[in-house]
Parts: sequence; C-alpha cells; structure tokens
Amino acid sequence: MPGVSMSARILSPLDRLLAGLERAMEAVAGSPEPSRRSPGDAIADAPLDDAERRHAAGLMRINHVGEVCAQALYVGQAALARTDETRQHLMHAAQEETDHLAWCAERLKQLDSRPSLLNPFWYAGSYAIGVAAAAVGDPISLGFVVETERQVEAHLAEHLERLPAQDERSRAILRQMQADEIRHADAAQARGGVDLPWPLPRLMHAASAVMKTVAYRI
Repeated sequence: MPGVSMSARILSPLDRLLAGLERAMEAVAGSPEPSRRSPGDAIADAPLDDAERRHAAGLMRINHVGEVCAQALYVGQAALARTDETRQHLMHAAQEETDHLAWCAERLKQLDSRPSLLNPFWYAGSYAIGVAAAAVGDPISLGFVVETERQVEAHLAEHLERLPAQDERSRAILRQMQADEIRHADAAQARGGVDLPWPLPRLMHAASAVMKTVAYRI
C-alpha cells in the first residue's frame, strides 16, 4: 500500500495474502509504477520497419513474461521464507524486478505491441514453483534465485545480440536489467544460496525455452 512500509510492522497471514494478490494483479494486468526511470528514456527511438518492430516486440514480450515470472517466484518464495532477513531480501529484489516489468511494458507500448496473453498462467506456475522451492528451506530457495538469475542473465545476453541493430532503446533497458540480475544472483549466493542438485538446472532451462518460444508470439 502506498506510503506504508510493510517491513516496519509484522504482517499477518491475511496481510501477506492481500499484498500478494495486489502484486499478482499488478504483474498480470496492471501498470506497476517503477521506482527508477527507464534506461531507454534518454535514447531517441530509431525507425524500425514492420519486421524489425515485430521482432523487437517479440523479444521484449519474452522479457516482460520473464519479469512476471520473477515477481511470482520471489513472492512465492517470500511467503514461506524461514527468516525475516531472507523474506526482506526477496521482497527487495522483487521491487527491482517491478522496475523491469514496468520498463518492458512501456517498451511494448512504444513498439505498438502487447504483453503475453498467457500472463496469468505464467504467474500461477511461477508462484507455485517459488512456494515449492521455499518449502525446502532458505539455502535451496536462495540457490534457486541464483540459478534463475544466471539463466536470465544468459538469455538477456542473447537478446542483446538478436535485437535490431538500431534499437538502442530496447538494448539500454536490457543492459540495465542484466546488471541487476547479476547483482541479485551474487547477493543470493552471498546469503547462503547453494548449488541446485541435478537435474533441476536442466529442467529450469527446458521450461524457460518453452516459455520463450510461446511468449515470442502469444
């Protein structure tokens, strides 16, 4: 809720449920308010032909879905975090992911496109995964953050190469997102995140590949 610091008081289970529902609605259907200005705002938009615009929009839609999933993962993990310190760490990272979500949504509008029609599905599935990871314990939960962010970092690097050469506005957004994801992974590892057992990283990569293929178009 605006003007209220949730970390300043102890939240009841009902408080957390309502806050989680509010975040879900913002992520899936709303226009979350970023706390930082979009890195693309300072860059003039370059002309793109129809094919380039559709391609850039497809890539940015994938990244928007990734941020919807990140919101759900972090909120799901925070719901069952064993310590207040881990919960606060996850929610702080979720706030920065909200910036990414808003930047991608704004860029999609600039490209005359839209978010994925399957965002409710992506959110629900990612929330369930976050809860499951947290249920095992904070070290695994934080390790899940590390692995997730490392994989996101890699796919952002791929998108930086695949964007149309003149689309520096989208590229500036992805570069800042990539820097934030690296920092999130390092912070989670420093807090005790452990390497995930095989085959979890491979399964995560496979699920991500399916998401990227579908979200590019739908």
